[in-house]
Amino acid sequence: MGKRKASDNAGNPNQDLCDFLMELANYERNVSKNIYKYNAYRKAAGTLSGLSERVKSGQEARKLPGIGEKIAKKIDEFLNTGKLQKLEDINKDENNIAINLLTRVSGIGPAKAKELIDAGIKTLNDLKKHQEKLNHHQKIGLKYFEDFEKRIPRKEIEQIEKLLKDTILNLSKEYIVTICGSYRRGKEESGDIDVLLTHPTLTSIEKDSKKKISVLKNVIESLEKKKFITDTISLGPTKFMGVCQALGDSKKLFRRIDIRLVSYDQYYCAVLYFTGSDLFNKDMRAHALEKHYTLNEYTLKHLTSEGTPGEAEKITCEEDIFRILELPYKEPKDRNS
Repeated sequence: MGKRKASDNAGNPNQDLCDFLMELANYERNVSKNIYKYNAYRKAAGTLSGLSERVKSGQEARKLPGIGEKIAKKIDEFLNTGKLQKLEDINKDENNIAINLLTRVSGIGPAKAKELIDAGIKTLNDLKKHQEKLNHHQKIGLKYFEDFEKRIPRKEIEQIEKLLKDTILNLSKEYIVTICGSYRRGKEESGDIDVLLTHPTLTSIEKDSKKKISVLKNVIESLEKKKFITDTISLGPTKFMGVCQALGDSKKLFRRIDIRLVSYDQYYCAVLYFTGSDLFNKDMRAHALEKHYTLNEYTLKHLTSEGTPGEAEKITCEEDIFRILELPYKEPKDRNS
């Protein structure tokens, strides 16, 4: 159950604590469907993963942000016994195990996993025998399951970034290409590759989705010609989801890649949002509301006295967002909490 993409905190003295918290988080999301508890466990794991010292007790952990009475008790139990009764009980239930396994397949969410389990499908082998129950995305998730489970080393994403920029800037020198997610936050490994793309001629006033889809299609076709993109999960006017083949030492591995085409005037709100972490984004949005602004992946807008969003602020870089919200600029590497 805890095998959902090994963590990239290799030097973390609290790794085992983070692992059990993430197992509880996944249980809350996939089985209980309790997003509040899911976020609470993830926040606690995020806090512990940022420490340079081993936590000695629940009481000590209690002083840290995001760790309340209940989680502190669980930390004590784990430190004293080396396990957690709640997790032991969860792992005795074969349906819980099956839900956690099936939701690791790209494209299968908790609802679909439950539907499959109700039909008696509980293992990857069962899935392979009943592919008629899967949509296109889920079939690709199953086909490349082993590869998608493997973390992507930073060095490999650096090579991918070079290939993306060389290929896309060859179409037009004015494209801007940014790989976001944990890679941009400086992590040594990532789960997948999240790319944002824009061009000065693409503005949010541009209603012609034909133009957008032809732009994105051209980019994808040029990457297919390079034998980099191997499968398409979906391609719409502004988003491509698919599979690419790893470069360098990992030549044989297949990786999940998303490429989003974003309007030029909304690009830096998107870069902020897709860089994450999602807990950092939540804090930014909450802070924006305190300052009477609304912030999302598209725009930053001032709220009128009636509480309705006004015109979008002009954003030319991420720093603009922090400045308008009167926050000190945070480098991407400091946005992991």
